[in-house]
Amino acid sequence: MPYVMYHKLGKGDQDLTKTDMMLKDFEGNVSPAKGVVCVELTIGNKTMPTTFFVINGKGAYNLLLGRDWIHANCCIPSIMHQCLVQWVGDKIEVVLGDSSYNIASAESDTYE
Repeated sequence: MPYVMYHKLGKGDQDLTKTDMMLKDFEGNVSPAKGVVCVELTIGNKTMPTTFFVINGKGAYNLLLGRDWIHANCCIPSIMHQCLVQWVGDKIEVVLGDSSYNIASAESDTYE
């Protein structure tokens, strides 16, 4: 999660859990994470606790969901179709991508 997005959630440095994790970007550059934050992430009809590493860098995305998260939540992301297919119980839900984001409450850890 870029720090700009983290700040838009109404959070500050005091809300971060310190870490010594080093992250590598798509170009191979290594930089330290500013910290770790756990939030309630809502995608479609699913809400789940999700941990993000907060970085100083810029990105084309507000958040990046890792392979472990995708597999644990039985989702199929499609960059080409800008959507996420996920199972909610016995039903399939298609969540369309959006270039904007919504913050349900600045005091809550839930956003979509």
